[in-house]
Amino acid sequence: MLLDSIQVVEKTYGTPELEWNRLERRRMEYAVTLRALEEHLPAAPADVVDIGGGPGRYAIELARRGYRVTLADLSKPSVDFARRKAIEVGAPLADCVKANAIDMPCFALESFDAVLLMGPLYHLIDPGHRLRAVREAYRIVKHGGVIVAAFLGPYRAHINAVANTPRYIVDDRNESEMILSTGIHRVKNPGTGFPDAWFAHPSQIEPLMAEGGFRQVALLSCEGLTTERDDQFNLLDPAVWQAWVELNYRVGHDPALHGAAQHLLYVGGKE
Repeated sequence: MLLDSIQVVEKTYGTPELEWNRLERRRMEYAVTLRALEEHLPAAPADVVDIGGGPGRYAIELARRGYRVTLADLSKPSVDFARRKAIEVGAPLADCVKANAIDMPCFALESFDAVLLMGPLYHLIDPGHRLRAVREAYRIVKHGGVIVAAFLGPYRAHINAVANTPRYIVDDRNESEMILSTGIHRVKNPGTGFPDAWFAHPSQIEPLMAEGGFRQVALLSCEGLTTERDDQFNLLDPAVWQAWVELNYRVGHDPALHGAAQHLLYVGGKE
């Protein structure tokens, strides 16, 4: 089975609450991603669709900032949770729909100013499905629009192991080697543990997105220099915390960090 620390801390498909709360702990990932959205999204009130947005962490925050946000997710419990949560916090979404990232007939051609694809691509292990998801995003975003897509870094499982379960590479040798050689993790017991996943090498990202039609604007590491230091950094006073957010956003664009990133964030444009 995949690394225990990922199962316990970052399991995203048990209940919507688990993923909502995951970003309470992974505050640096959340803050750096928001920093990228602040820089690259068109100004509010643009129309944004969050595909695979789960319980709506980013969708609801963008709605709070004045965007017209539609959330789409394959999980009906997540869609329902996001709808309720948005109303609860006073940032209602434009719409919440159950949809599959690789085929979204519910959305018309060039419906949105920006597309967020910050979950589906790293759980689509079939290359053809990944390309279909990118091309669907391309279809529904307007010319001149923006896509922001998330990927799991190639060594993420092993970086987690260094911090939490060093015996992983011995006790789960076959799985460790499979991820290193193919980038693919397959869940052994459906419904338990971390879902099927693709760990992308940075060199694979731009070609995939370009084949789908997008031009790369930026690629960055979401955790920057503070990978696996959440417990320590979450306790910092606000001024020091914000200084680290800004530094991580700055150095996160450096390709020297991309291979060791837990999450990589791609920003692209449709011309």
